[in-house]
Amino acid sequence: MVVHDQAAPAPHACREPGDLARGLALAHEAAHAAGPGGSRDGGGRSDASPVPRAPIAESWRRSREAGVDAGMPAAPLVFDRDRLADVRAAHPLDPHLPLLRDLLRGVADASDHLMVIADAAGHALWTQGPPAARRAADVVGLTEGFCWSEGTVGTNGIGTALATGRPEYVYAAEHVAHVLHRWSCAGAPITDPDSGQVIGCVDVSAVADALHPATLALVAAVARLAEARLEVDMRRRDERLRERFLPRLRGLRGGGLLVTATGRVLAAGPDGWRGRRLGVPVPGGVLTLPDGRAAVAEPLGEVFLLRMPSARRAGSAAGAPASARAAGGGPLLSLSLLGTDRPSARLDGVHLPLTPRHAEILALLALHPEGLNGDRLSAHLYGDGGSPGTVRAEIHRLRGQLGGLVRAKPYRLACAVDADFLTVRRLLDEGDVAAAVRLYGGELLPRSDAPAVRAERDELAVRIRGLALDRGGADALWTYAQTEPGRADLEALERLRSVLPPGDPRLPTVASRRARLLSGD
Repeated sequence: MVVHDQAAPAPHACREPGDLARGLALAHEAAHAAGPGGSRDGGGRSDASPVPRAPIAESWRRSREAGVDAGMPAAPLVFDRDRLADVRAAHPLDPHLPLLRDLLRGVADASDHLMVIADAAGHALWTQGPPAARRAADVVGLTEGFCWSEGTVGTNGIGTALATGRPEYVYAAEHVAHVLHRWSCAGAPITDPDSGQVIGCVDVSAVADALHPATLALVAAVARLAEARLEVDMRRRDERLRERFLPRLRGLRGGGLLVTATGRVLAAGPDGWRGRRLGVPVPGGVLTLPDGRAAVAEPLGEVFLLRMPSARRAGSAAGAPASARAAGGGPLLSLSLLGTDRPSARLDGVHLPLTPRHAEILALLALHPEGLNGDRLSAHLYGDGGSPGTVRAEIHRLRGQLGGLVRAKPYRLACAVDADFLTVRRLLDEGDVAAAVRLYGGELLPRSDAPAVRAERDELAVRIRGLALDRGGADALWTYAQTEPGRADLEALERLRSVLPPGDPRLPTVASRRARLLSGD
């Protein structure tokens, strides 16, 4: 769980909001006149002016450097109602929204306060509050779909908390925008325990003389509770992944690590490294271990197996399963068949190049773990014109690589199989669209003409595209757009153009690809 600093300095320098507004207005004007490189404490004030708190002075400086207009009438709209639902559904806080609302509803409804939950970019996704508070908030854009980043509207409880990474309280004229001087707000960032990245902010806002500084402690506590719930979900996923893949780790000679896609160590051999965070693994890439050694990252669905140098075996693949079987884990065949013209396999970490036909056979046997007789396998590979004799010849050649792991009567694989396309299918079944899109590198065996492979390829492509468009959110859509089919998908690019906020660095690429598709180039 992420622990926030709850120490809250005095929120303002004088008791009366009117006095504070007049004094801080003078200080802010002096600081603004000093320009981006001006005094950090609002130099040029008269001695009678209140001194801006250090976090506020720093926020004013960042706001000036970002070119924030203090005379703006309201926050800008970034998501219309149609897109807002998709963005909400894709956000990791969506399942926990009922809890957050229950915690803050009493405060909001009883005191004319407004609860706001924003994403990591400061986009307000959910609000809760009585009608009077919502009407006042609508005037300044403090509602769903509007952007409250510090670089957009200047100093405010949401944007400044996201900018500093800690709970912040912004009172009256401490806001940069003049239209917000009658408001006060307290915001606390929410950090994802899996990635370690800030994913959102919980904020409570009200008119200046209604929000008590103790509200800062409240939003900080709610943020910590949200992180605790996210951590519970993460631990459940971790246990499921350990249960599934720990036998693979135990089957290694010399030890290794089981690591998440975000670089967290789920299990380690030898013990002692569990819970540590490494770099983000890349399939086939090298990561530095806590003791300084380098290990190769082998993808296993949602996780990576890091093989230490002593654990990487030389020799033929046919000899590899023996050690794993002795360790109780059994041999593991990993298939990489998505988005590549050069399909490959790894048998307990030993790389196996595959011919296109052998890749098709392994894909079909992975899809049918119960096995296929010669007639069915022939029909799946060749259609009505196939011959079981041709299948027998291909199986004979495949056994030259895999030995007794390819069984007959019926044809089947006598080992554990981890296929990238099966992992994507399972993640889609579980509703984890973001993870499925991340693992989907492209179509299944894109050059295959085998009828059953084509059917599986088309079904998976339709599912991944549909869910990415409907429920994936901006990041999932962008990831899909990097695949071969996604690059030529005009609808996906149009959706990305509407979902990405103004100024997002990905927008120029989206616009360029869209223009090429529309022009027919």
